[in-house]
Amino acid sequence: MSLGNTSTRILVSVIFIPLIILSSYFGGLFFLTFISAVGLTAYYEFDSMAKNKNSFSATFVGLLSVLSLITDAYFNFVEVSMLVYIIVISIFLFELFRNKNSAILNIGATLLGVFYIGLFSRSIIEIREFFKSDYLNGGLIIIALLISIWLCDSAAFFVGSAIGKHKMFPRVSPKKSWEGAIAGFAFSVGGMVIMRMLFLQFLSFYDALIIGVLVGIIGQMGDLTESLLKRDAGVKDSSNLIPGHGGIFDRFDSLLLSAPAVLLYLSFFVKHRF
Repeated sequence: MSLGNTSTRILVSVIFIPLIILSSYFGGLFFLTFISAVGLTAYYEFDSMAKNKNSFSATFVGLLSVLSLITDAYFNFVEVSMLVYIIVISIFLFELFRNKNSAILNIGATLLGVFYIGLFSRSIIEIREFFKSDYLNGGLIIIALLISIWLCDSAAFFVGSAIGKHKMFPRVSPKKSWEGAIAGFAFSVGGMVIMRMLFLQFLSFYDALIIGVLVGIIGQMGDLTESLLKRDAGVKDSSNLIPGHGGIFDRFDSLLLSAPAVLLYLSFFVKHRF
């Protein structure tokens, strides 16, 4: 007897959520491996969607570029500006040696995928490695971000389904409403403040409030942006890799877009305290 969609979603969550939390908590090569898998899989899913638009990105070069950006955040092989330059040159060089459809579409899709997914995945590693004096702090922030995103998504879904009347962007996601988005924002901010009291005491209440705001706004933008890409590519999910949940890109779109904003806040307003 097959499981229903809701049961499948719950079962997959019960299995994978503890693994994600443990990798975030311990960090190091465990977390690097996890984020590398997320970044590479999300890029491959994006690459597949791009092909639906008759765009043939440099798949192998793109995957290698994403992996380089993520691993460099941990090992610090070269300056990131130099690494970006090498990646751009490699993509251009690859396109020069082939003659397949539109060069503009091919290069554009590859660059978008590499920098959207590769650079933003890199930011997640940089958050985890941010606190050198107390290494666990970075893991606690990652866990808090994941919980905040889950609270935001859940509140937006349930409140939007119950009382959502005003559609946000019908062209992008017909089911998402402003009522749901406001509820998601409130739960994201409130959840982050509560988590500050529980296990993020190294941050101030102001820090928790701002990070909650960033996740509540930019995280939802990440979800909408990926929905826009999927609608343009004519697909419902980025893939069917995770039973009941879609693809990796579907599950981590909010974290990918909000992580760089959180990293910027930590770098400018929190770093000097540690």
